[in-house]
Formats: sequence, C-alpha cells, structure tokens
Amino acid sequence: MTHLPHPDTSNTRVTCAIITVSDTRTPETDKSGHLIQELLRNANHDIEAYTIVKDEPAQIQEQVNLLGQRRNLNVILINGGTGIAPRDTTYDAVEKLLEKTLPGFGEIFRFLSYQDIGSRAIASRAIAGTYQQKLIFSLPGSSNAVRLAMEKLILPELVHLVKQIASG
Repeated sequence: MTHLPHPDTSNTRVTCAIITVSDTRTPETDKSGHLIQELLRNANHDIEAYTIVKDEPAQIQEQVNLLGQRRNLNVILINGGTGIAPRDTTYDAVEKLLEKTLPGFGEIFRFLSYQDIGSRAIASRAIAGTYQQKLIFSLPGSSNAVRLAMEKLILPELVHLVKQIASG
C-alpha cells in the first residue's frame, strides 16, 4: 500500500517565471512555454515573467540571475536544452547556479519518462534545486515531457516546496 502525503489544501498562490531555452522558438511557436503558463494558471498560480533565451550558457545564467533578484518570485521554470546535443547547455548552466539540488526530481522524472518513451529517457538531464531562495525546475523542451513533469511532480508539490524554502 502506497502512502501519499497529505494534499496541500491551502489556497497559497505561487509566483512563477518561465524561461524557454531555444535557438528557434518564438513567443508564437513556444508550445511548451505556453503549456507551462496554462497549467500554472489553471492551478491558480501567478506568472510574473516569461522570456525566451538562446541556448547559450551565459544568456541562461544571466536570465536566472536577474530573476533570482526578484523578491516576490518563488519559482523559475525552465524548458528546453536538457538533452545531450552540442547545443543543449541548459543543464550545465543551471547546475552551476544551484545552491541545493533536488536529485529526486530528475530521478523520478526519468522513471516516469521511461514508462512513456522507454530507454530514451536516459538522455534527459532534467534537474531541480534552489537558488536565491527560489525553486528552479529545468525541464526538457518537449510538450509531453513538460506536461508529465508539471502534472505528476511539480504542481502537486509546488506549494509545499515553496513553504519549506520560506520557513528557513
């Protein structure tokens, strides 16, 4: 018998920022960025910022640093650039900034992905952690992967994790 944590029944609204990492997407073609926004709004969370940056480590880190300075922001959700292709640099850029990591996020995400896409899940470098008193989630750019991460992992734990950071 699996014991699940008690659901967080509070009406806490979390303030989020979304970064899409892509050399080709535009605000009009960014399906994954739009999906993240839709899922957050449907869960009654707020979106403070949305941007698209090139898959360049310096640009990714600069954007995360800028968002890290916003006191009212709780979460930064990044999508794209988590594979192993030469232009996939998000993991490398984000991992260097994290103050604490949440290894379980990447591990469970890859396990759930494996159930959907099989052994190709090993190529995902999804990662999560904290930076400047904010949660950071770095997801693949695939809309299916984004939906999986948001619905199965991020949204169910978002308020709880934000409260844990705030209690420190």
